[in-house]
Amino acid sequence: MKKIISVLLAATLLLTSLFVLTSCSGSSDSGKITIAVPSDTTNEARALLLLQEQGLITLKEDAGITATVRDIVENPYNIEFKESEAAQLPNVLQDVDYAVINSNYAIDAGIDPISQSLAMEGSSSAYSNVLCVKEGNENSDEAKALLAALESQQVADFITEQYKGAVVSVVENPGDGYDSTVDYEALKGTTISVAATPAPHAEILKVAKDILAEKDITLEIVEFTDYVQPNKVVDSGDVFANYFQHTPYLDDFNAENGTHVVSIGAIHVEPMGIYGGKQTSLDAIKK
Repeated sequence: MKKIISVLLAATLLLTSLFVLTSCSGSSDSGKITIAVPSDTTNEARALLLLQEQGLITLKEDAGITATVRDIVENPYNIEFKESEAAQLPNVLQDVDYAVINSNYAIDAGIDPISQSLAMEGSSSAYSNVLCVKEGNENSDEAKALLAALESQQVADFITEQYKGAVVSVVENPGDGYDSTVDYEALKGTTISVAATPAPHAEILKVAKDILAEKDITLEIVEFTDYVQPNKVVDSGDVFANYFQHTPYLDDFNAENGTHVVSIGAIHVEPMGIYGGKQTSLDAIKK
């Protein structure tokens, strides 16, 4: 009898071990491939459109730049999507098979978009990062001086040399950093404040800061690590301008929050990329 019980116990342990090994071998508890995408509407749409370009999903024809996972009509590889705050995606990368991450967050996390992304979107003007001010300040000398500095050849060259394609300038005809219609003499000794995320925006603004300093204008760069406060402080008037977002996000933010922040110029685009977490190639999806 003892021998029978021992055999049964051994069999039970073997089956339990096999079950554990089978459960752990999958990409998630369900065994599906998991892809983390940004949870905010505009960046989630970008991520899904990039996945569609790779032939991994199909979205509704009219989904466009406001697509969400609910707009997926074909999911042939049975991918499981995990929505996460855009800034947190580099942190969750190790826990999923793949994540679709904005270049600025990748760079900030020490991830090189050029060498480490498995696929990257093209430079779409719809997602160009823009310089913004409170409605009514668009034509002020402060706004025009700041925009001219950011649209300079110096800034365009810095973006090319510093980011090597991970960030791309969209300024068609870069200038010398100054606007001939601005009364720089009247701006001497003044301070222009601008809210920005650390990378690459604050880094790019440092080039503009040097340009404005030549005219005795101080550029105060106020760094934020979230996507909410930079618009709120501009709308309240606490900070003059901000530089951290693309137009679809700005439009969505204004509509949801009743703010009156407007774009005055597109400076660069940060191509979104697909990065491997537990996987090292997109081929794993189609196995």
